[in-house]
Amino acid sequence: LVLVPALTVALVLPWRWIPPPVTAFIVRERLLSEDPVYYSWVSYEEISDNLAIAVVAAEDQMFPHHSGFDWKQIQDALDEAREGGDLRGASTISQQVAKNLYLSPSQSWVRKGVEAYFTGAIELLWTKRRILEVYMNVAEFGPGVFGVGAAAERIIGKAPGDLSLYDASVLAAVLPSPKRMSAASPSTYVRTRAGQIRTSVRQLGGGGYLAGI
Repeated sequence: LVLVPALTVALVLPWRWIPPPVTAFIVRERLLSEDPVYYSWVSYEEISDNLAIAVVAAEDQMFPHHSGFDWKQIQDALDEAREGGDLRGASTISQQVAKNLYLSPSQSWVRKGVEAYFTGAIELLWTKRRILEVYMNVAEFGPGVFGVGAAAERIIGKAPGDLSLYDASVLAAVLPSPKRMSAASPSTYVRTRAGQIRTSVRQLGGGGYLAGI
């Protein structure tokens, strides 16, 4: 009863202040791919506000308000599956941080349970701002390209702080499937999705939506 919480704190709390040197997804990529892996940490202050609001608009619009889980999205996904549709993902940014840091992309109820456990710990021990900072630094934006530091330079050709809303929306548009979709050569689908993200950003009120995190 004492060991499990203590181990959880040891695994989660340091990354509230220290940039994670590696993640489970990066380790997996290095083991399974012969291609190079790019990952460099960038502080929140050095990242364009456009990317922060773009990834929230694309991935988790309730991010500032939930405690790790968007129960409405989860219920909607289950309802759609019961009506014969595919079971779509309903993961929050907090859940995706837990998955990227500690787990694998495999799908199982056991993995989802562990993900939920780490999500709760992250929400308890970190700030919302830190969760978003880590997410922007560990998300895969292209094959072997992890985090905005590598993505801005290698895909867009700009510094992370210079990303326009268009740049940010294209990067955010490929997050669901960065190995299949390209921000460097966006398809019609990616360009359309990026436009939808920009519309969502405006509907949320722009960067001011995240002012309180």
